Amino acid sequence: MRKFLVLTCCLCRLLSLQAQQTQKPPLHAKNWLAITGKPLAATAGAAIFQKGGNAVDAACAMIAATCTMWDVLSWGGETQALIYNPRTGKVIGINALGVAPTGATPEYFKSKGMHYVPEYGPLAAVTPGTPGGICTMLAEYGTMSLKEVLTPAMQMAAGYPIEAQTANSMERGKERIKQWPYSKAVFLPHAGQEREAPEAGEIFKQNDLLETLQKMVESEQQALKKGKNRKEAIYAAYARFYTGDIAKEFVRGCQEQGGLITEADLAKWKVQIEEPMSVNYKGVEVYKLKQWTQGPAMLQMLNILENFDLKSMGYNSARYIHTVTQAMQLAFADRDFYYGDPYFAPEEPMKGLLSKEYAKERAKLINPAKNLSPALPGDPYPFEGKTNPFTGYLQQWRSNKPLAYTPPDEKYMEKLWLGTTSVEAADSAGWVVSVTPSGGWLPACIAGRTGVGMSQRMQSFVLDSVLDPFNVVEPGKHPRVTLTPTLAMKDGKPYLSFAVQGGDTQDQNLLQFFLNVTEFGMTVQEAVEAPNVNTNQLYLSLGGEDRTPKPGSLLVNSNTPDWIRRELIKMGYKLMYEDRTSGPVNAIYFDSRHGTMWGGSSNHGEDYGVGW
Repeated sequence: MRKFLVLTCCLCRLLSLQAQQTQKPPLHAKNWLAITGKPLAATAGAAIFQKGGNAVDAACAMIAATCTMWDVLSWGGETQALIYNPRTGKVIGINALGVAPTGATPEYFKSKGMHYVPEYGPLAAVTPGTPGGICTMLAEYGTMSLKEVLTPAMQMAAGYPIEAQTANSMERGKERIKQWPYSKAVFLPHAGQEREAPEAGEIFKQNDLLETLQKMVESEQQALKKGKNRKEAIYAAYARFYTGDIAKEFVRGCQEQGGLITEADLAKWKVQIEEPMSVNYKGVEVYKLKQWTQGPAMLQMLNILENFDLKSMGYNSARYIHTVTQAMQLAFADRDFYYGDPYFAPEEPMKGLLSKEYAKERAKLINPAKNLSPALPGDPYPFEGKTNPFTGYLQQWRSNKPLAYTPPDEKYMEKLWLGTTSVEAADSAGWVVSVTPSGGWLPACIAGRTGVGMSQRMQSFVLDSVLDPFNVVEPGKHPRVTLTPTLAMKDGKPYLSFAVQGGDTQDQNLLQFFLNVTEFGMTVQEAVEAPNVNTNQLYLSLGGEDRTPKPGSLLVNSNTPDWIRRELIKMGYKLMYEDRTSGPVNAIYFDSRHGTMWGGSSNHGEDYGVGW
């Protein structure tokens, strides 16, 4: 009997150890952590840290490197970030999203027979935001020069061994790339051969982009020689991109290929430094960027879910999956109708949307036995003492017949998951940075001889006020984007920093990652690898004419047990299955007990982290 007990204890211990194993090891660091979507880009961040830079310096270097590597984004895209400043104890928002150009009106696109702005090409482009975002973050919160921070990216632009993922993406998109002469010259160096894109491991050179980056650094260095301080010199580089010779060539190349962006559009655009939004979830302050992103939707989800005992349901039980899915669908219905650019009228009812009282009313709509289909926008205006001015539009939403279910096809799922990258950085001085840069992904249209791929983010606007009266395209306006970094604070100190790629799935996966850690005690690496669910019962933010919700459509992990599948089907869900449904999330956990950091990096693809 004693031997049996000993063997049983040993077996239990072995199973416990096996249960703690992850496909990738967690990262542990005392001094700094740098995590992003590409190994070489994480190395760029590590190099900056090793030279004495802070987390903002390292984050800027990683953004620059991922843009140069075309990691589903480029230099003409957009950067949105949350930064914790240990000197002030405040979380800061960086809005470096471009805006719609002159002439971008609903009438213009409708005159071309379009129901949405195009997915690709010059007409999809907002003004470039990432160069300004990097310069602003670095000037205001970094410590290094632009020259130091851009050195890894410039070395890569001069030539680096391209990885298979990006090279194959160029090859797959080559027919579209051939429509744009500047893109063709960069992405298809073997034109006329069977494979026209670079091969994996081939040295990929971007001479025009290198010249653009060198011009920015040149302006900075000239300003320093004239006695300007570090900050002023960085803004001299900013000015050259948006008002100098780089701007002129960008606009010329854009308009030559049919785009709308003007020199005045570039000159008028500027980065916004904002106060982010937050809610308290069981003692944790969770921060998101404003309603020009979908970020507040996750805050709404947390407010709704605070009304339920999630832990007692059990991780990924049918009841848990159902409750979380219903909260996501209700929040996305509000996102689809109420979110837009806060710098343009009408004013979004964010106070009402993020109130705990409104969340309680939304939570009452959750039927524990049945999927709510369709999930409709609520009315948050009474929760801020106002009358809803858009009841007519809401009535049209509510009078629409429920959509017939059609299974999402491959193209639909591609748009739902459309990638970006994420950047996470933190240091021992207390600086924390979470970024979700994107835009200008392959196949990208390069603007003239700048080497800069134009963003495709204007497709996230709508052309009809009935769909979203706050997000109708207008010159100078930011589109409502899916990009959504996150910072969480506990007891006045950084607790979690996390972000993810994947279009409309971003706040779905970030929500579940957060709950994995806070409700179920997972480590960050366990949490980024743990299976999630994704609903398709929402309006797509990107791509194509078919953006309508798929009622009840739910992606679950292939390992979901049969009894849970049966319960979900009884609740009205149409299930799809994938081996990996967790993100990919990259994250940092701040271990206040030991004064160290834990890093979690997705096991999906090429995401990678380095710590010290």
